[in-house]
Amino acid sequence: MEFGIPKEVRDLESRVGLTPAGVSALIRHGHTVYVEKGAGVGAGFNDETYRHSGARIVYSAAEVYGRADVIVKVTRPTAGEHALFRSGQTIVAFLHVAVASPDFLEALREREITAIACEMIEKPDGEHPVLVPISEVAGRLAPIVAGQLLMTNSGGRGTLLNGIPGVPRAVAAIIGGGVLGSNAARAFLNIGAQVVVLDSDIARLQHLDATLNSRVTTMLSTNYNLERVTEFADVVVGAVLSPGRRAPVVITREMIGNMRPGAVFLDFSIDQGGCSETSRPTTLRDQTYIVDGVIHHCVPN
Repeated sequence: MEFGIPKEVRDLESRVGLTPAGVSALIRHGHTVYVEKGAGVGAGFNDETYRHSGARIVYSAAEVYGRADVIVKVTRPTAGEHALFRSGQTIVAFLHVAVASPDFLEALREREITAIACEMIEKPDGEHPVLVPISEVAGRLAPIVAGQLLMTNSGGRGTLLNGIPGVPRAVAAIIGGGVLGSNAARAFLNIGAQVVVLDSDIARLQHLDATLNSRVTTMLSTNYNLERVTEFADVVVGAVLSPGRRAPVVITREMIGNMRPGAVFLDFSIDQGGCSETSRPTTLRDQTYIVDGVIHHCVPN
């Protein structure tokens, strides 16, 4: 089988669909892999590394799509890439079909594309082997992003996540105790913040309480509790997931309006439409916007 790795075209996207190690594994199993020139540079893999792994370097996205039976990407193909689809091809990427644009769905239908959404790949035991590491990364990055946005030169409250003697630590409220939420909770704890985790599944909260040695405050995710927590939190992290469906909207405009001026809202549910009435996708180049004095960070994927 012939696999193709095109260069990601979204602004400032530096990731690549397959590493040289992944290419080598496919080659060992008798497959052919075409990699677009420069596709891995942003991730630290030059063309020579891919050649050494057995890949064939090609010089345009059109050539990758034209030669490959299976296209492996990170992000959902853009409108400009739809025209490159070949009938009967397979596309593997983080597709988030539930919130995809109609033109993408139409392109899949017209070209009879087999679309494999990485976020939906599931093992028999229910584990999502591709989504999990991406969620772990996002969760562990959360306090880094939040700490930067809380600085006054970013428009934030000027609150230090871990505080200092005589000055209280910041409060991070995490909505959703799954893989992303639990990793975010651990990361915020390790940096010294106060952490509150809300989830609708009591068993998940019990597990989180046990694994983090009761160092987090856990609450059932009800409207009442969400209203209370958002009023005093310095950082709110949206980590709500409904696999294959649009993320439920659990944060209202009124809740955002009652947050502290300069507070930060990180919506990691934005891939599936966002979990707040005030959420809209941002980009790597223009990552934030402000609603009612609250800094929103809603970068997909």
